[in-house]
Amino acid sequence: MIGTWVVGGAFVQRARGLKAVNRAVPCLWVLGVICWELLTPHETEVVPLLAAAPAIACASSGRRRCILLLGGASLLFALAPPTALEPDGDAEEPHAGLVSCGAILAVAVASYLTGGRRLRLVRELEQMRAVATAAQDAVLRPLPARLEGIEVAGGYLSASRGAVVGGDLYEVLATPHGVRVIIGDARGHGLAAISTVAAVLGSFREAAHDEPELAGVLRRLDRALQRHLRERALGDPPAGEEPGTPVAEEFVTVLLLEVGPDGETTALNCGHPWPYLLSEEATGAPRIRRPALGEVLPPLGPFPLPADLPAARCAPLHPGDTLFLHTDGAEDARDAQGRFFPLGTALAEAAGPGPIVPAALVTQVREAVLRHTGGRLADDIALLALSQESKPGQPPGHFTPRAN
Repeated sequence: MIGTWVVGGAFVQRARGLKAVNRAVPCLWVLGVICWELLTPHETEVVPLLAAAPAIACASSGRRRCILLLGGASLLFALAPPTALEPDGDAEEPHAGLVSCGAILAVAVASYLTGGRRLRLVRELEQMRAVATAAQDAVLRPLPARLEGIEVAGGYLSASRGAVVGGDLYEVLATPHGVRVIIGDARGHGLAAISTVAAVLGSFREAAHDEPELAGVLRRLDRALQRHLRERALGDPPAGEEPGTPVAEEFVTVLLLEVGPDGETTALNCGHPWPYLLSEEATGAPRIRRPALGEVLPPLGPFPLPADLPAARCAPLHPGDTLFLHTDGAEDARDAQGRFFPLGTALAEAAGPGPIVPAALVTQVREAVLRHTGGRLADDIALLALSQESKPGQPPGHFTPRAN
């Protein structure tokens, strides 16, 4: 599933802690002013400082009830009899208390009105976020846990703050021709590339079911991208993209995979990194290799596809084997010293001894990326893991023949 990849419990606890601090700050301000007034000489006027309490409540919590309570408490303190606070009174400024009350009342009313406007804006923002999340989920849909005997897990890290998806894409579909997979990377990142991602994924979701060969799927993707780029050239640039960006510079790297019922795997690669193959050795230790599976074609967009598109024949995916696919943002991620993320090492540590679980593999790799970069990403990152499940009583390496 698509996720923001923040530890849920820690995030909730931190949010609750911030809310408690925000509510306590204006109360502490009022308490501090009262103590200051009672402990300092009577010639020092600090009561007018209470006027800041409603404003602080508006800026911190924004709750209008809190603004009213603090404003009322401040008014009561300012209206307290002089004998209680200043036994000698103030002959030079007999109306100082009324001036303080007026200031407190004015700030409280302004804060109350501002808090109401802020509440409306927050509600509108929450509604817009809900709509944006639904739209982004429609573009990059949550993956099923299993498809035709293949365990699936995927995840996403967006380089744009507040965005769930960006310029990377992936999808896994069960089709009459086998389980078909796409992972790709559109030029740019974040919100500016979502329209291109939507065009490519929409075409794949149709072509994967219709086309009997991967070459036909790739040609459909190329036509859809060219049509999308022509429409973009005639219209306004997408949100987040600088005006004047040449459409001719747009491209999408794509890796297409097809896994048959017998584990036979074929691939077509247009400028995308090849996947890692993880398998379990007899000793229980993971074996990680990255085979070169054939010719890599240019990315879709700048150049036409060649007339012949031979799909690369990969080694069969045995029960327990896992394919780990990723976009280049994973290997290009850097830390504060400029060092690249060691993806192979992270995979070896995440796989560990024993059976490889795709969901755990993806989770541990993305956590390693976040630790390495300190949460500061320069590009979107998509991760995808596919594992051939072992059937009960089925020895490793045994496959059911493909139906004719």
